[in-house]
Amino acid sequence: MAERLLLLGDEAVALAAVHAGISGAYSYPGTPASEIFEYAEKLADRFGIHAAWSANEKVAYEEALGMSFAGKRALVSMKHVGLNVAADPFVNSAISGVNGGLVLAVADDPDLHSSQNEQDSRYYANFARIPCLEPSNQQEAYDMTREAFELSERLGLPVMVRLTTRLAHSRADVVVGESRGQNSLEKPLDVSAWTLLPSNARVQYRRLVEKQPSLLQASESSPYNTVDLSGRDRSLGVIASGIAYNYFMEAVGGTSPYPYVKVGMYPLPLSAIRRLYETVERMMVIEEGYPFIEELMSGVVGCGKPILGKLSGALPCTGELNPELVAGALGIEWETNE
Repeated sequence: MAERLLLLGDEAVALAAVHAGISGAYSYPGTPASEIFEYAEKLADRFGIHAAWSANEKVAYEEALGMSFAGKRALVSMKHVGLNVAADPFVNSAISGVNGGLVLAVADDPDLHSSQNEQDSRYYANFARIPCLEPSNQQEAYDMTREAFELSERLGLPVMVRLTTRLAHSRADVVVGESRGQNSLEKPLDVSAWTLLPSNARVQYRRLVEKQPSLLQASESSPYNTVDLSGRDRSLGVIASGIAYNYFMEAVGGTSPYPYVKVGMYPLPLSAIRRLYETVERMMVIEEGYPFIEELMSGVVGCGKPILGKLSGALPCTGELNPELVAGALGIEWETNE
């Protein structure tokens, strides 16, 4: 019988990484991400994991990358502004590639609960040309993190798992799987990729660009990107990602009258979005953070139909979303229990 645990979103990520067979966990403290490392550290002795707080996020990323170069799996976690500190090794690791699975768990903080900005880490994943997984609940946080390690090794790239505060710091039941053993030490045949001198980096960057169709294919076939065209109200099509998908479903009472696409993995699933676009009169993008998907939409489907969201003013550009805000954008009357 599968084990069911009550976990924070952060804890679900950490436990998934442990069960995925990591050999190392590295971080620098910063809310809302701190509990990821703290939970992994509690399990370190039991699972034979090297867990260490690092001097800063850059060092944490480099330690995890070094373990990956040795063929082992590693988890590195930080908050959104910490990724600024780690940007140099992070972006370069996409060019050098990885050996053992390397997963970067980033917790963004909309509405600045404990941060100096509302930065959206999806832009970093897009900039570095790596996959990004965005869970909508704690179960997906667990499942996606396990999948992220498999994806990392299959593509030879680091993979980002992006959380936001409400998911990171709320609890839900999570069904967990069996623990996988750790990778053995494995040195790749060609280690020149790790030294990004121009002569090597040119070759590696071309390889990264050549991998992009594979990333898109993985996204298009991912079970975390789903299309539901059963909604009968074709006046609107909805694209909802991450925790914002929960707000959307709560606003519509659990059953959407509109066709929609749920996005849980990037690059954007272009074919799914085009299918939705072709069946509706206008689009609405519901996402937590910056208008990342909304900004990309014109390049995906053109500008023939209205696209509503944060840029259009249908949803606020600052702070967190919630079901009431989403309901208002959809023109649904929202009853509050006072």
